[in-house]
Amino acid sequence: MKIGSLLLSNPLIMAPMAGITNLPFRRIVKEMGCALVTTEMISATGLVRHSKKTEAFLESIPSERPLSVQLFGADPKTMAEAAVIATEMGADIIDINFGCPAKKVIKNGSGATLMRDIHLSRRLLVEVRKVVSIPLTIKIRTGWSSSGEEAFALAKIAEECGVDAVTIHPRTVAQKFGGISDWSLIGRIKEISDIPIIGNGDVKTPQDVLRMLSETGCDGIMIGRGAIGNPWLFRQSLDLLAGKTPSPVTLDTRKKIMLKHIDYAVEYWGEHHAAFILRGVLPKYVKSLPRCSRFREKVVQATTRQEAADIVCGYFDTQASKTGEPL
Repeated sequence: MKIGSLLLSNPLIMAPMAGITNLPFRRIVKEMGCALVTTEMISATGLVRHSKKTEAFLESIPSERPLSVQLFGADPKTMAEAAVIATEMGADIIDINFGCPAKKVIKNGSGATLMRDIHLSRRLLVEVRKVVSIPLTIKIRTGWSSSGEEAFALAKIAEECGVDAVTIHPRTVAQKFGGISDWSLIGRIKEISDIPIIGNGDVKTPQDVLRMLSETGCDGIMIGRGAIGNPWLFRQSLDLLAGKTPSPVTLDTRKKIMLKHIDYAVEYWGEHHAAFILRGVLPKYVKSLPRCSRFREKVVQATTRQEAADIVCGYFDTQASKTGEPL
């Protein structure tokens, strides 16, 4: 798949998710075969004001490249300035959020609010396109009504303004993450577009990846919540796309990935803060397994890397002894 001048190794992309797509998580999914990882949504205003907390979202390492940086904001000049800063700090793609339904984003005129103001959206895209030479993409929703009129209009404007690809999450703003995404909208926008269209929404299994590509004709697949605690979804999807049986997720696979996630988190945040963050991360890896609630009770008490690793190893040793599956 090609986005502007950037050639990706496959059509699988990691969606930006607040509090999730930090550097440790991005490293994990990249190693699982994800072609393009994306930062958490970053405030353009924060970057322009040189907020250290905001700039920290841009920390990266060479092995995770290429890296897409998603910005949000409503002022065209500020967005353009932030795009330049992100590019100078190593972004390979600038992605602009036109779909976030969160109240704190919408009340500032950003995210999905922009889909209601096509003229402002055009000005914003023109200003950003002027100052960045790297690929520029946008992420949109269906819009504020189920008709999809706003999505069609914005996709067309994006193409006219030199945007290199459009990602569509076909839910309305009111739906947020509930209900069922309307994949047919992805296909209809693909039919009228001459730039790559990336589908997003309700991709939870390798079979979903294959089905979305087949049903919509989209050029790429953006995977979001389906990969939380399930990063091997990328590897399994690539297996299926290659005509192979998806690789099984063994107890040993889960244990090794969790231990790696612990190491990456400690390397990034330091031991104390990493232990706190991992309390919410590690239980997601075992959500479907026996005694997962007991695992959660233990891991939320971990305060060091070693404690977290011991809890993970102890849990899987117990599971292996009960199932006879080797570790």
